[in-house]
Amino acid sequence: MADGDDPGCSRRDLIASAAATTLSATLIAAIGPAEAATLVPENGAPTPTSAETAYPPRPIPARDLPVPTTISPELAAYVAMPYPADWDTIPTDAAGWRAKRDASVTQIAPLLPGLKERLGIRVERDVIAGVPVFVSTPKEIAPRNANRVFVHLHGGAYVLYPGEVGAGEGMLMAAYGRCTVISVDYRMPPDHPFPAALDDAVAVWRALVAAHDPKRMAIFGASAGGGLTLATLLRLKAEGLPLPAAIAPGTPWADLTGAGDSSAANAYVDNVLVSEKSWLPDAARLYAAGRALDDPLISPLFGDFNGFPPAILTSGTRDLLLSNTVRTHRKLRRAGIEAVLQVFEAQSHAQYLMPFVPETEDAFAEITAFLDRHLAV
Repeated sequence: MADGDDPGCSRRDLIASAAATTLSATLIAAIGPAEAATLVPENGAPTPTSAETAYPPRPIPARDLPVPTTISPELAAYVAMPYPADWDTIPTDAAGWRAKRDASVTQIAPLLPGLKERLGIRVERDVIAGVPVFVSTPKEIAPRNANRVFVHLHGGAYVLYPGEVGAGEGMLMAAYGRCTVISVDYRMPPDHPFPAALDDAVAVWRALVAAHDPKRMAIFGASAGGGLTLATLLRLKAEGLPLPAAIAPGTPWADLTGAGDSSAANAYVDNVLVSEKSWLPDAARLYAAGRALDDPLISPLFGDFNGFPPAILTSGTRDLLLSNTVRTHRKLRRAGIEAVLQVFEAQSHAQYLMPFVPETEDAFAEITAFLDRHLAV
């Protein structure tokens, strides 16, 4: 240390001071000295953010949002679609939620025969550990997948897509990955709130891992299925059960509190979930059944990811849950976990599951290649 140096001033202090000075200069250049003075105090440090001293929100001008020319025509047709007709229709009682659940079946079920035929797969019902499942099998299983087990947990905010309609993502994986997929038809609210879905996922896993090598097994799922994938790992860790060799949580609903930048930034940009003013927060509370939404088994982003297997995460630039995906990826990386994040242009929530779209083929090519690298043969 040179003569005259302040022994209490560390290298970290000097770096912080330089950063604060740079921030002050940047603010002054961008918005002018008067406005900058309201944000940066006299000591040059940025104003802390807290419940008492929150920054004001930024007003965004109303604008038209074009369908970009940077995506395939097949995807553009989905990007151009209007909001779902019932996106802001919030059931007020159990009967209303059951009606919403039944409507999701009525909407999708007629499409399944054509989907299975075009994908070249068969789907069979089964029961594992007392839990109904749907097993999707392609016409030809890749030799490397002969002894592998792929467990699928479906999306739908824990309230939609019961039965075979929930196995659609599993069908895509079976076709694109040339593998057998087991889709768990877990119980759902309003009749079976938390922890029923988690109990069912763990029960199926426990039964499967008793008969198969976990090094040859993976768990995947989108939206609520992605969140349930992460919550299942937390339960498996807590119970001392073997973990899968890899996971693929797509646009995971990993934080049911509604936090995250994209919840506001992509509001009314996402044409699937639309905004947090939809029925989604009510579905979260219905699922939690009085428990705190930040319970790690409900919102796994609040859990401990140490020891998790490698993961590949998928989202889109218009996804309301993009921040859930990004935050999950960063938390995995901070825990030292190998994690890949793929984000697709212009896609709203879980639109990488739209069949027969080039971007869907790209997404599953990445997912299946990642799982293939990490699962034993």
